[in-house]
Amino acid sequence: MPQSVSAAIDLDLISFLKAIPDARMRRGVRIPAWYLLLVAVLGILSKCESLRDLERFANRHHGVLTEALGIELRRPPSDSAFHYFFLQVDVAAVCAAIPDWTIAQIPGGITDLDQLVCDGKTLRGSIEPTRGGGSAFIAQVTLYSAALGVAIAQACYATSQNHERAVLKMLLGELDLEGVLIQADALHTQKPFFSSSRSRGPTSS
Repeated sequence: MPQSVSAAIDLDLISFLKAIPDARMRRGVRIPAWYLLLVAVLGILSKCESLRDLERFANRHHGVLTEALGIELRRPPSDSAFHYFFLQVDVAAVCAAIPDWTIAQIPGGITDLDQLVCDGKTLRGSIEPTRGGGSAFIAQVTLYSAALGVAIAQACYATSQNHERAVLKMLLGELDLEGVLIQADALHTQKPFFSSSRSRGPTSS
């Protein structure tokens, strides 16, 4: 099994999930990490909102999934199996695998893109009042290709600890975007944003 996301050579999502290292101790592991991640992705896309939802989803589709994937599992994963796994999963590796897989689906890769849109959103239900009378919340920054209709990269952050400008700079620094037009709102037009070496000289409009 490959030990890094970069080792994945196929374009299907499962190959990228298999490339994510399993942080669990081998003793007692009955369900592959990639299968748990795959069920979680499919479950979330099917509007699962809790571990119990994922358990029900896994039960409902156990036969179809195992047959289609050619694997043998005595029983589907339970909510506790998902809980134990999520406590140990390498979140950074998962967050890297998803955009890597997305980019791999683009003919010619990201170098064929000529324009990306930055979009910041507040995650519903995350707003909490602060002592100063304001509010703090969890937000998400997404780099989106309007032409392809897909998100190329995204990151979440707590407004009490970070800012949208810094998060966008981080995303841009992780991608080779030479010559790509980045559309962003006026929040990102401040001079310090463009003087950073990590932003690799993006253009904003």
